[in-house]
Amino acid sequence: MFRATEPLCRTASIPVPSRLLDGAFKPAESVAEMAWVYLFLAGVTEVAWAIGLKQTDGWTRPWPSVITAMLMVVSFVLLSLAIRALPIGTAYAVWTGIGAVGTAIAGIIFFGEPRTAVRLGCIALILIGIVGLKASSPQ
Repeated sequence: MFRATEPLCRTASIPVPSRLLDGAFKPAESVAEMAWVYLFLAGVTEVAWAIGLKQTDGWTRPWPSVITAMLMVVSFVLLSLAIRALPIGTAYAVWTGIGAVGTAIAGIIFFGEPRTAVRLGCIALILIGIVGLKASSPQ
């Protein structure tokens, strides 16, 4: 009745009943999808800590410094969860790309940084790279 089959993913060795593999539920795909969610959240928290870093004023303001440090830890933990199922090169590039694009946009919106055509074009190129890495990832 309950016979073990393939593991959930390469890094997990949890047995799955074969009847679950025959239907619409696909554990390996669920693990990969969750890894992409973790990676997206890691990128968003990277943007948050980058903005927080500006607010720390060189780590001289206690509360912004504590919050920023906590966001850094959360971002790294989420990234580490994502790389359990995703290739490290892809995950790291996407993580830094989300952080770079998000931080650049936040700088334009919140800190009055320049909004030139060249700058926006470069942001678009990074976004294209992120989408390309996601589309070409085996997971």
